[in-house]
Amino acid sequence: MKPRKPYRAKGLMKEHEVDKMFTLKEGSLPEADVKNIIFFVRPKLELMDIIADNVRCENRRHGHPRDFHILFLPRRSLLCEQRLKEQGTLISIIHIEEYNLDLIPFDNDLLSMEAENAFRECYLENDQTVLFHAAKGLMTLQALYGTIPQIFGKGECARLVANMMLRMKREFAGSANQILPVFDKLLLLDRNVDLLTPLATQLSYEGLIDEIYGIQNTFVKLPPEKFTPRKQNESGQDLPTKPKKLQLNSAEELYAEIRDKNFNAVGSVLSKKAKIISAAFEGRHNAKTVGEIKQFVSQLPHMQAARTSLANHTSIAELIKDITASDTFFDNLTVEQEFMSGIDTDKVNNYIEETIAQKEKLTKVLRLVCMQSVCNNGLKPKVLDHYKREILQTYGYEHILTLNNLEKAGLLKPQTSTRNNYPTIRKTLRLWMDDINEQNPNDISYVYSGYAPLSVRLTQVLARPGWRSIEEVLKMLPGPHFEERQQLPSGLHKKRQQGENRVTLVFFLGGVTYAEIAALRFLSQMEEGGTEYVIATTKLINGTTWITSMTDKLKASLF
Repeated sequence: MKPRKPYRAKGLMKEHEVDKMFTLKEGSLPEADVKNIIFFVRPKLELMDIIADNVRCENRRHGHPRDFHILFLPRRSLLCEQRLKEQGTLISIIHIEEYNLDLIPFDNDLLSMEAENAFRECYLENDQTVLFHAAKGLMTLQALYGTIPQIFGKGECARLVANMMLRMKREFAGSANQILPVFDKLLLLDRNVDLLTPLATQLSYEGLIDEIYGIQNTFVKLPPEKFTPRKQNESGQDLPTKPKKLQLNSAEELYAEIRDKNFNAVGSVLSKKAKIISAAFEGRHNAKTVGEIKQFVSQLPHMQAARTSLANHTSIAELIKDITASDTFFDNLTVEQEFMSGIDTDKVNNYIEETIAQKEKLTKVLRLVCMQSVCNNGLKPKVLDHYKREILQTYGYEHILTLNNLEKAGLLKPQTSTRNNYPTIRKTLRLWMDDINEQNPNDISYVYSGYAPLSVRLTQVLARPGWRSIEEVLKMLPGPHFEERQQLPSGLHKKRQQGENRVTLVFFLGGVTYAEIAALRFLSQMEEGGTEYVIATTKLINGTTWITSMTDKLKASLF
């Protein structure tokens, strides 16, 4: 799949005479002399209350009525429409439609539904709506890129999505497009098949940016001090500056090169780039003839863009280095790696106790406790009760709902048997590698400096030698594993050219991390691999956003 230019929503909106765009919030809408007001919203009840408030404020402020439109994405909701009726505002809204947005292209090999509560809905609330949308999105992909001959899956949700796809295909039998299939395989993976990977701290460059600053829809907001010179007022006080906002995708040449590297390998790349760019600018002194000068001038915009990109990523690397070089980061990473390699997973951990005592971020504590639980197939009742008591007494009893949610999702659970399957899974799938080359890796485990993501290892084994070689391990992981074959339209059996890679679409149901994406890209680039991977997911996540999506607080009761 060839890289495409970054999608520019604002330009498209302006072409269609959209006057202004605003984020949805309560109260009056910003002043604008327009006839039509369109709300693009997810079908959430709380958003209907905000829209109702907006409409009431507009009707009070303007004597002449405006036309209000709601576009639900990806589907309209009768519950939301009922909520609007209860608010008395449905009459004012002329049109209610839906915008069928299932999969959003984030990069040339990455698609996301951006359904932030997908894991919670599937595993806590038993709401399978997002799985239907995933199936619909996959059917759309097949309509565009041809029927996928083989479907593999692991997990309950994967099985449901595959069943929905097969049923939809039967319903539209006879209308299959005569398109040569781009994808050879589809692999559907439940997030709960691999609960460990998102809990670990990502150590790829892009993964660390997301861990520390959070990447939202390919954009990141960074502290301004490394990018903007300080400005002072007349009395010598520092004036506030806005965070630096950068877009991160493969359209930027340098970012495409370093995004998936282990952070320890980024510095040497930036240093080499700096020398190349410096030498390129020095080349202007060697330009003697008019032709040479003209050639240098033609290259100048690209060189200046490269220099700006280098300056930005050098600043980002410095910001990250300040954090990764700290004792706090090192101690946390040490405990994580001990758990992942099977050391002291069955007793109360001193570092976790210290973290709670110092009242560090609750999400950090929960990530570590859940990781210990997953690596030990549950915690001994005494250990689990101790952690729960310490957390509730330190952070507040309102977090009892969150602990309950984590238990229900299988992240935090009491040990029900003395048998721990994790060591067997770790050994069979080679999840922990002691000898890691972070500069020139030869295994996917470089993205976590020793730990190979279980989800990506399953993907790797599927390609070669196949899942039959790990049948016993697959049985130890939650949910069924399966294979389905889809009949291609007659005459469309693909003849593979010599040296041509197979293409596998890997769909993560419940979220995927940037480190897993980096590992899959690494597999795509392996010369002996023979497989290219395209990644799709319900949501791009990290351990903090994932745990946060499962948090609840008790609301204060009124007596």
